[in-house]
Amino acid sequence: MTLGSDELARYARHIVLPEIGGVGQQRLARAHVLVIGAGGIGSPVIQYLAAAGVGRLTIVDDDGVDLSNLQRQTLFATGDIGRAKARVAAEAVARLNPHVAVTAHVLRIDAGNIGTIFAADPDVVIDGCDNFATRLTVADAALARRIPLVSAAVGRFEGQIGVYRGWEDGRPCYRCFVGDAPQREGLTCAEEGVLGPVTGIVGSMAALETIRQIAPFGDDSAGRLLLLDFLSLRFRTLMLPADPGCRACGTPVV
Repeated sequence: MTLGSDELARYARHIVLPEIGGVGQQRLARAHVLVIGAGGIGSPVIQYLAAAGVGRLTIVDDDGVDLSNLQRQTLFATGDIGRAKARVAAEAVARLNPHVAVTAHVLRIDAGNIGTIFAADPDVVIDGCDNFATRLTVADAALARRIPLVSAAVGRFEGQIGVYRGWEDGRPCYRCFVGDAPQREGLTCAEEGVLGPVTGIVGSMAALETIRQIAPFGDDSAGRLLLLDFLSLRFRTLMLPADPGCRACGTPVV
């Protein structure tokens, strides 16, 4: 595909980067990204991927905009309260970049509908939802279809980002990291709080890692977990090993 004159001007700051260039921008224009969750993490993810020229976005979220969301979910305004987040996000994408096709699904992903959501064959899946069972369902579907998964989470003053391609030799899948328990104990953002800019920083970095999966640049981040502590302003990167006993990606015992 070729980029039009408007696109050449719009993405000029990408195109002049040797690591991206015209070829990388064309890869972005051809790409389809599935975004799970349009909240605190999803807001910057959707904004930056649309601005970057990702050709197609599918947004999945079953929630409506609440007044308490506006402290950190920058896609939404007071007038959006009560409306479906996925639909408001899709409208924002259409305003931001007419070159991006966007589809909104107002639903909660489960085992019954995950196949339909993945039927459109995304190139990358990014999960920023707040439900652990949903995360496992999404991760299993991405692994089965060999689709890179960018997983991001936040809480209070902390965040984490990981990229998973568990079908590759030596690379972990999401279950290698978290195990199998879908009913993990844990507080929600409503219960423990989260500083607004934390979601913006983590979501922006998740968008960056999504772009890296489409138009590779720098070091490959698959199999690494980035931990961000904003109280101490300390970032750490951990190498995640593949678990040979993982029931999702490990070698079956004969």
